[in-house]
Amino acid sequence: MGRLTAIVLGAAAGGGFPQWNCRCAVCRLAWAGDTRVKPRTQASLAVSADGEHWILLNASPDLRAQIQANQNLHPRGQAHDNARGSPIAAVVLTGAEIDQTAGLLSLRERSPFTLHATAATLAAIADNPMFAALAPDVVARHAVVPGERVALGYGIEAELFIVPGKVPLYLEGDDPDTASESAANVGVEIFNGAARLAFVPGAAAITPALMQRLARADVVFFDGTLFTDDEMIATGTGSKTGRRMGHMPLDGPDGSLAALAGLRARRIFVHINNTNPILVDGSPERGRVVAAGWEIAEDGLEVAL
Repeated sequence: MGRLTAIVLGAAAGGGFPQWNCRCAVCRLAWAGDTRVKPRTQASLAVSADGEHWILLNASPDLRAQIQANQNLHPRGQAHDNARGSPIAAVVLTGAEIDQTAGLLSLRERSPFTLHATAATLAAIADNPMFAALAPDVVARHAVVPGERVALGYGIEAELFIVPGKVPLYLEGDDPDTASESAANVGVEIFNGAARLAFVPGAAAITPALMQRLARADVVFFDGTLFTDDEMIATGTGSKTGRRMGHMPLDGPDGSLAALAGLRARRIFVHINNTNPILVDGSPERGRVVAAGWEIAEDGLEVAL
């Protein structure tokens, strides 16, 4: 087996960047073609240990475009009697939000792969009849217990772990717990020999257990949704704080920059909202993030361990 490789298929939060209906200060730059910003699709990674078989971490609504943009994911079928085939061997989900699962519907053309998720996430998918398009005779669904290591095949193992967060937006009640610790919101740790990668696209807080897990990773892809907790309100793009949405901010004494300052791993912010000024090259906020030792993910970024 070769080195563990991760490709950022998409780096943006739900809605992508620029968001289709938004003209906030950051999106206006993107719509104008300003070179200080780069468009990004919705968050997902592809990982491989052999360069031939790839595992997706979440399946964003932009998946078809992401496959088209990444040659490693192009179909492999060649012969007339075997014209179809994909290097996508499995999909691992961190939750059942629309921006984590909608891309599954683009994988419905009867190519086999395995879908790995917690029982709570698989139940949410099963409750939506649209996902029956993923025929069970070709797409096996595997319920993963958080904390148990799972062999994904082709030299890669994974472990799901609970991260403070919330249930998907469409399952919220009137008074949702936005920082609960349940199987509805998890991170993924990927193993290939001694190499470890952690993917946490949504985190409402850093617990000691989460910190301990991230501290042993070689590279961490972490929730970079908002720079400040009131960013959506301040930009006139929403009425909820980041924490109300289940995402801790980067800034502040209890933000992720401060909470994760001691990490020695390579640190990359992903799942970045369209309002977040770290998307702007040269912004003071981006300067602070880079000075703190973090990278800002963009589509196509490749990391090899």
